[in-house]
Amino acid sequence: MLLAVDTSTAQTGLALYDGAQIVAEMIWQSRQHHTVDLAPALMELLKRAEVKISELQALSVAIGPGSFTSLRVGLAFVKGLALARKLPLIGIPSLDILASAQPAVKMPLACILQAGRTRIALGWYKVEDGQWVPHGEISISTVSELADSIDTPTLVAGELNSEERQRLMRKKVNIHLAPPSLCVRRPAVLAQLAWARWQSGRVDETASLAPIYLHTVESIQA
Repeated sequence: MLLAVDTSTAQTGLALYDGAQIVAEMIWQSRQHHTVDLAPALMELLKRAEVKISELQALSVAIGPGSFTSLRVGLAFVKGLALARKLPLIGIPSLDILASAQPAVKMPLACILQAGRTRIALGWYKVEDGQWVPHGEISISTVSELADSIDTPTLVAGELNSEERQRLMRKKVNIHLAPPSLCVRRPAVLAQLAWARWQSGRVDETASLAPIYLHTVESIQA
């Protein structure tokens, strides 16, 4: 059984995965309460799934970009479990979680996370061998700048409020917005990505695993 933990932003999630099915999943808006929310939420998830904490065999965590504080809370929580129970740990970039949930199409994919003060963290992806892979560096932008930069058919997914979605929809000829259901970072997707890495023996060193911080993204609201 693998536990996935995502505290990248206000949207927080947990999932349990046994390699064949998502045993349980929980997603909520934590705002600035990650520290007090996380442990009780995990206990509730385990209780509802009738899974004992001793049954956990591996752990995974979203490593950002995201909120400086919330990423540290999530990583510290998972590292504590990993060290205490001697479990393997796998870190997955947060934007990869969004990308992996999207249908494989020929057009490029822009994945975004809110970065506060109208800014977004932006990562680009393209399909290779039927899977989305990162293309270029993660950058800081705004929704307006992103909309103005797109002049060919492009899929856009991520954290967008109604005003931002409307701004992007004005360029409906080239911008294809993912539906809201595919703009949520699913901890179940994180779990599947981490499971594949774990099964192939690609785990991280617990002590040295660090979040992805972009110096202008550290103020992302928790």
